[in-house]
Amino acid sequence: MAKPNSPKKPTPPKKPALGKKRPASRPGLSYRDAGVDIDVANSLENGYFQLIRGTFRPGALANDGGFGGLFRLAGAGRYQDPVLVSGTDGVGTKLKIAFLMGRHDTVGIDLVAMSVNDILVQGARPLFFLDYVGLGKADRKLLLAVVRGVAAGCRQAECALLGGETAELPGFYQPGEYDLAGFAVGGVERKKLLDGSRVAAGDVILGLPSSGLHSNGYSLARKALLERAGLPLRRKIPALGQSLGEELLTPTRIYVKPVLAALGSRAGAPAIHALAHITGGGLVENLPRVLPTNCDALLFSGAWPVPPVFPLIQAAGGVDPEEMYRVFNMGLGMVVITAPAGLKAVQNALARAGCPAPVVGQVVSGRGRVRFRPL
Repeated sequence: MAKPNSPKKPTPPKKPALGKKRPASRPGLSYRDAGVDIDVANSLENGYFQLIRGTFRPGALANDGGFGGLFRLAGAGRYQDPVLVSGTDGVGTKLKIAFLMGRHDTVGIDLVAMSVNDILVQGARPLFFLDYVGLGKADRKLLLAVVRGVAAGCRQAECALLGGETAELPGFYQPGEYDLAGFAVGGVERKKLLDGSRVAAGDVILGLPSSGLHSNGYSLARKALLERAGLPLRRKIPALGQSLGEELLTPTRIYVKPVLAALGSRAGAPAIHALAHITGGGLVENLPRVLPTNCDALLFSGAWPVPPVFPLIQAAGGVDPEEMYRVFNMGLGMVVITAPAGLKAVQNALARAGCPAPVVGQVVSGRGRVRFRPL
């Protein structure tokens, strides 16, 4: 009698294939082989932490190695109804000048300035800042120089550098080049928020001097000065009192201390009706952002000194005067609109903080435009 068939033993599952074994003559790839050196990034941490700690202000909490920066709003001041104001910006093609000059310790100041000046316009005190650096290959000396600039800007703005991100992206950037982005958060009492709603005909316009081009219009500046006129960056230009490269790398002015001093003064605070940060678009596009639709800003040509770099650009590129005022700040980095009754109090508060503010115009009836009149 035949035996019944025995049940078959189950076949063990095959191990998943992990790919063909590499030939012994071909070593395996590492992240460093692909262009990313983790060891360089790790070696920067102590340098970064020292720079970050040097910017701390009340409210900033130590969090070395954490995934996010910490800030305690209750420790930042006596806010009753706080509003957080945030801003983000970059440095733009001003970085091209830093690459050509091989100097990277000032553009971090620009990065901070562009964001904190924006949130200052609404009356906010900067609280903390974050940065982003993207580059093709980690360079310890370059990165520390950039972050030293960021830390210096944060100290000027009296805000804490809570951290940021360094992204090594091989093949994405040209050798020796990088890009920057910055992010600022500030706080203001809701009842003190500036939005331009109090601006009216008869108000006075004050101009806060710029340090030069700041961080706008560099594509036109490079085209006119370097390409069309062929001016060398390292040669001293008598009209500028320094080399062209030094002039073009002059950091953006940070207006936090003088403006907050004026906003904090008993007589000056209620008199300030609006602020405008003069960035891309110049005076003709930024001032209307805080004007009612039934008002114009009448600016007095010749009421403030225009730094020599601007006529140099205009002459080198044959740039139309209207285009100059549409692209550049033309010597005014921030504008303050104030009630006539509080004019002297505001000017005095700004002057005590080291920022003279001449009268450069007035608010008149109109259609939300900027007009110019000879002084």
